[in-house]
Amino acid sequence: MASTKLKGNPVALLGADINVGDKAPVVTLVAKDLSEIKVGGASEKTQIIVIVPSLDTAVCAQETRTFNTKAAAISDATVIVASMDLPFAMGRFCTTEGIENLQVGSDFRDKALASAYGVLIADGPLKGLSARAIFVVSKEGKVIYKEICPEITEEPNYEGALCALKEAAAPSGGHTCGCGAR
Repeated sequence: MASTKLKGNPVALLGADINVGDKAPVVTLVAKDLSEIKVGGASEKTQIIVIVPSLDTAVCAQETRTFNTKAAAISDATVIVASMDLPFAMGRFCTTEGIENLQVGSDFRDKALASAYGVLIADGPLKGLSARAIFVVSKEGKVIYKEICPEITEEPNYEGALCALKEAAAPSGGHTCGCGAR
């Protein structure tokens, strides 16, 4: 069973153990307009799936703003930020913060994303929410980068995820940043 920490205290995670090289599960999230968004699996573009506990926290809000800025310069990938927040709250956040370069999706209905990607918090004060994580999924539907943040209250390794994106776009063996993307 995977784990992370919340303010230094161990937190168990539930769900599948998805690793680099595995096929990325396809799940359905709810967009801010209540339409459905499919994430994972094969796609026309590489996917950066950013998973956060709630947009209503300072670290999650900052992470989303950072990816929104970085997504503006990315044409060959789709950035999706997912949380358990209600779609209405996500929409309000995007409007207030000027988030326009990425998609947001809610996993509130059945926690399918958190379970399929092994980031569902099993215990502690955030039980039932998602741990902070990033998965980069190639066009072919393979996980090429995985980060479950070791501490939920800290921001992720942005450059690691973006390096994996570059690695996915490079011809075989062309880009080696050390991010572990395959």
